[in-house]
Amino acid sequence: MIGNLTVHITVLEQLMDINAYFQRIGYEGAHTPTLETLRALHRAHMLAVPFENLDIHLGRPIRLDKESLFDKLVRRRRGGFCYEQNGLFALVLRELGFEVTLMEARVTSADGSFGIPFDHLALRVQLEERWLVDVGFGDSFLEPLRLDTPREQYQNGSCYLVAHDGVQGVYSRCDEKGELQPEYQFFLQPRELSDFLLACDYHQTSPDSPFTNKRVCSLATPQGRITLSDYRLIVRENGSRSERLLGGEDEITEILGTHFGVTL
Repeated sequence: MIGNLTVHITVLEQLMDINAYFQRIGYEGAHTPTLETLRALHRAHMLAVPFENLDIHLGRPIRLDKESLFDKLVRRRRGGFCYEQNGLFALVLRELGFEVTLMEARVTSADGSFGIPFDHLALRVQLEERWLVDVGFGDSFLEPLRLDTPREQYQNGSCYLVAHDGVQGVYSRCDEKGELQPEYQFFLQPRELSDFLLACDYHQTSPDSPFTNKRVCSLATPQGRITLSDYRLIVRENGSRSERLLGGEDEITEILGTHFGVTL
């Protein structure tokens, strides 16, 4: 009887966490592990949880254990970068019964080379088809992409391509000229979240990391995207782009609260 009670309490605690997550992203849909649920959750997460590296510039360590991920992104309504966002999303999807695999990825550099090992965390979800899932890359697709369809896929006026040879592949996106540009290389070998700890530490401490050089907070919107990049506020809406220079830290604090729901 005690054993059954313990299991029941554990399940309740998990459901309470899941429900808190649903409230965090404003999701009121089905909980069944279907493609429709996956698409809806992915979109809701992208529209609610900002991609941001603000803790790095505040000297706060980023931790990847389950409690820390839920506390930061759900309870404190913060955002995060790839390890945090996709780490949390994988936990949520698994609780709902999805088959989720963590994949190592390496982001394309300005010179066309790829980044360090475990540079980025992406997800693979197995349904009737396999899907590339990624809520932690910032400006990216709002809904999952087919992993095994080597032709262009279209969402919200943008085109994407996912191609692989069964071992490794490349995710690409069309630029403003309509030409496909590689965004990151990914590897299909299954990984654990602990495999990304060294890279996570690198990205929050190394002067060579793009995350230590500039503050970023960016969120998808139904019309486009809004981004805080150091002292610049960039708004893309229905194909147009505007940018303005912010006055200082007080205005940044106000912008973070007003546009991103972030309180530091």
